[in-house]
This record gives sequence, structure tokens and C-alpha cells, in this order.
Amino acid sequence: MAEAPGNRGIVMREAHFPGRAPIDAYGNGGFRFADMSHRGSLLLLPSGIYGWEMAEGDPLSVDAFRRVLEEASGIEVLLLGTGKDLRPIPADLKAALRERGIASDPMGTGAAVRTYNIMLAEQRAVAAALIAV
Repeated sequence: MAEAPGNRGIVMREAHFPGRAPIDAYGNGGFRFADMSHRGSLLLLPSGIYGWEMAEGDPLSVDAFRRVLEEASGIEVLLLGTGKDLRPIPADLKAALRERGIASDPMGTGAAVRTYNIMLAEQRAVAAALIAV
């Protein structure tokens, strides 16, 4: 059966909010911000908020943080919300961030959300990588 013109069904796009916004709520596997909700993890960067293919327990690899490293010039501090439990940042990732002038701080996702909101309100050069809980 042919599809009717103009009827394309659901179109999936890369999740991206082109701006900076505080996180209003988190939990149940996602986040609320800017009157929207997102299921899954997030990267909050100077260029906007992006969906991030990262789950609790996934390796914290340099490649997983490629977008963060690409925007390093606008980031002084990266808050890494590691989920429910604190996980250390692997040495190679910490070194890659440091080489680009980014201080990194791992913490549970809830603490990272609260700290990000405060630093954003202070207009600091902050970014966050938040693993959904």
C-alpha cells in the first residue's frame, strides 16, 4: 500500500535544545527542562542540550565525551552525573579534559543537577554530562 503524500509518520531527530536551561526535574529515566521532557541521558553544553547515548554502567570513554571536548573553549568545569552511584572518571578521560582546560568533577546525577543549576544561574562556564536515573 502506498503512503499518502505528506504522511511520513513519526520522524526521529537527534534530541537537541539550542540553548542553556536549568534542569527542573530528574528521575524515572529522564529529565525536565524548558517546559519539555527528555527520556535518557543528557549533555548540557554551551551550544545547547543534547540527548546522550549513555546509561548507568556504560564505560566513561573519551569517545563518549567527544562533543564535550569539541566545545572545550566554552567550558571551564564539567560536572559528570554518574547515575545513582559515584563513579571515578577514568584517567585517560580526565587527562583529555585537562588538556583542553576543563576541570571535571564526578558526582551522583542528583548532585550534578543541583550544582549545574547553581553554576548556570551564576553565569559560569559550566557544562554537564548527566546519566539518567
